[in-house]
Amino acid sequence: MAAEAARSDEPLAVGDQLQLFLDDHLIDSMRGVELKLHSPRPAEIVIQMEKPWEDQTMYDPVVLKDGDRYRMWYRTNFNARPFFTGYAESADGIHWTRPNLGLIEFRGSKENNLVWTSGTDGSLGCVLSVFQDGNPNAPAGERYKAFATRITEKAEECGILGLVSPDGLRWQLVQPDLILRGGAFDSHNLALWDAARGQYLAYTRGFGNGIRLIRRAASNDFRTWSELAFVDLGDSPVEHLYKNAATAYYRRPDILLMFPKRFLPERKADPKWPYNGLSDIVFMSSRDGVHWDRRFMEAFLRPGPDELNWHERAIEVGQGLVPTGQGEMSLYYVEHYRTGSVRIRRGVLREDGLVSVHAPYAGGELVTRPVVFTGKQLAINYATSAAGSVRVEILDTGSKTIAGFGPGDAAEIYGDQPERVVAWKQGADLSGLAGKPVRLRFFLKDADLYSFRFRAE
Repeated sequence: MAAEAARSDEPLAVGDQLQLFLDDHLIDSMRGVELKLHSPRPAEIVIQMEKPWEDQTMYDPVVLKDGDRYRMWYRTNFNARPFFTGYAESADGIHWTRPNLGLIEFRGSKENNLVWTSGTDGSLGCVLSVFQDGNPNAPAGERYKAFATRITEKAEECGILGLVSPDGLRWQLVQPDLILRGGAFDSHNLALWDAARGQYLAYTRGFGNGIRLIRRAASNDFRTWSELAFVDLGDSPVEHLYKNAATAYYRRPDILLMFPKRFLPERKADPKWPYNGLSDIVFMSSRDGVHWDRRFMEAFLRPGPDELNWHERAIEVGQGLVPTGQGEMSLYYVEHYRTGSVRIRRGVLREDGLVSVHAPYAGGELVTRPVVFTGKQLAINYATSAAGSVRVEILDTGSKTIAGFGPGDAAEIYGDQPERVVAWKQGADLSGLAGKPVRLRFFLKDADLYSFRFRAE
């Protein structure tokens, strides 16, 4: 308790950085409110199995926003080698096309959207995890990088291959040998550039005491990696987790997110289905990439009323969370796996809307740890009912009200806005408090608070 109290009193230098409520990092105390996990709203189907090189095992989408384009790579097939990776693109993240690339041969023709093949023996790898390399030292020919998973009959030959590309379409191996090996890799093994810490990260499948878990490794050059080690999930209950969908949050790249597929091998909803197990999607976050907060045990994405999502691997969230409109962000997930209607669907969330501080009609409050900020205004991302409200009080480090910023001075805020400037009777100017440690007390009634940030005018 003493260590926790000391942590609460230590000021956080937040500057003008976006602040999220994914965990208790910012929180000193809560009364009558809770952290609430929000689920994506199912939107349109963006890719449906329809090409000869696509089969019922189409899976593992990866989506990036690259300039004014949205780009997707996905596994087209897994029933028989060779395994292919397909490519699609979109101007808005909603309407997608498969361009004719002329790169990879399928049944004697290159008239297709394929960008990689495993080869007939699987030695070139499959199930690509593509990312745009933000490393300032990366050469132009390696602007895009990817993992390809080599799956063969010989266990010692299985592992991760590294790929590089100047454009995300034309790929080559960084070396013929594996860059990661050891243990099980029969999943979507993910790579990303961790800009906040200046390193490449790998999140792969692993087994611990017979349980499917997630492993991590790091690299400075994408060629040489640290030993794979299991991520730290704290004291959360042990469950089968894989297909982790690790991604950096585009509005706070130092915060990493995962949307793992939770697998329950002992359950079966359809007695006629040939395989045991059920799946849903869970959520967790990390501020260092090693220690992951899994306080939300409920599903982030349920199978829902669609019976074809109630079997062992029917749904999966792919890698990538991208902005798709004003105050909106999207992820992409697979439905109906192993069926003739397998497809990729878009899921929609409010920007910053993964987790909120939620207050019922009776109301409640949250007090932050001391923060030191830069800027002149406080802006909040919030939503209330017509009867709800948000008010903000500013306190000193001793939790005493700073004159002019008390609850009676605070404007009552109601509505639904992604960036509302907070004001008091004397106005919204906070420049006199910038650089000094202060606490914020949020009074909420029938409201959700998603994020806040200090900003210049």
